[in-house]
Amino acid sequence: MSPSAPPAALRLASPPKALLPALSPSSARSPRLSMSTTPSRPRATPLAATAGGGGAAPSLLAADPGHRDSVILAARGAMTNCLGETHLDLVVPGLRLAAKGKVRDVYESGEHLVLVTTDRQSAFDRVLASIPFKGQVLNETSLWWFNRTSHITPNAVVSSPDRNVTIAKRCSVFPVEFVVRGFVTGSTDTSLWTVYNKGVRNYCGNAIPDGMVKNQKLPANILTPTTKAADHDVPITPDEIVKSGLMSKDDFDEARSKALSLFECGQKVALENGVILVDTKYEFGKTADGTVVLIDEVHTPDSSRYWIANSYEERFKSGLEPENVDKEFLRLWFKNNCNPYEDKVLPEAPEELVSELAWRYIFLFETITNTKFEIPETQEPIHERISRNVAQALRNL
Repeated sequence: MSPSAPPAALRLASPPKALLPALSPSSARSPRLSMSTTPSRPRATPLAATAGGGGAAPSLLAADPGHRDSVILAARGAMTNCLGETHLDLVVPGLRLAAKGKVRDVYESGEHLVLVTTDRQSAFDRVLASIPFKGQVLNETSLWWFNRTSHITPNAVVSSPDRNVTIAKRCSVFPVEFVVRGFVTGSTDTSLWTVYNKGVRNYCGNAIPDGMVKNQKLPANILTPTTKAADHDVPITPDEIVKSGLMSKDDFDEARSKALSLFECGQKVALENGVILVDTKYEFGKTADGTVVLIDEVHTPDSSRYWIANSYEERFKSGLEPENVDKEFLRLWFKNNCNPYEDKVLPEAPEELVSELAWRYIFLFETITNTKFEIPETQEPIHERISRNVAQALRNL
């Protein structure tokens, strides 16, 4: 079942050779990075950890400082016009609020779902801040990847009437997130590095070898599924998924195969453009005719971890954190300044970090898709624009 309206696939131009890791060329099937084993190292400060080290290759993040400055300036100017909450059911006839997630609000309209991607930034199972342009970046990134991976799996996309909106076919959603990992890393309670550092060597049915250190590449990509319980991600094994009735064995095997193939494709495309897809999560559903389809989002900086490729190996050997192009540095800031799992009230994220994250999300979109991100005009409130575009789209369905 193919989408009818995502943008046409864009041909990827080959990046300059300097952007690719000199010591770790990609293979025909998946990227392989030369690795060394070094002692565990202290955590670097969030922003300092993402700057290029002395003598290292020029950072891809700093390749166009003028563009970065203009995006950050636009982000600061748009902080008062972020899409934090939506109420489309109050202004668009026929819409009913079906679910309000950490980032996406889902509305029902007959046989279709209207998925609105907000600017809410979540981590640690709660909202941390609102990031300018984030909803648009995630929606447009997913649409690009949905189209790019349609040969691997069908998806539920019908159209995208607004920069922040995707209309999808209704389906039955599997209550399992398919998390695929290529490296031992992370900072949350369910991250592979956190549990590995506590001595766990069998995680979600995967045997992890001894002697690994943070940010090291795994011998092979692994699937570490999770399920939801009281709004928390709970690791679960494939056998437990089937025995508990969350999915049939056939459905799980099909979704697992698709998830691993999607990740391999994502790694290849990312590395061709100078970044490493470290880990990600996928969600699947089943349509009325029994087709297993990809839903939600694909390879976004919200659902995925990305590192800059040409500085990874040198920084790893030097005991430095990789240059990340995702929300990890914001996660680390909150972990260093509060207990994000237990504190009832969290500190406000600094404007510097919020605008930096807006830039990195846009940078990643432009780097992978080889297209320019269109910063929207901020004069019209985002909610009004979305309401108008969704109402028009539903009338035409």
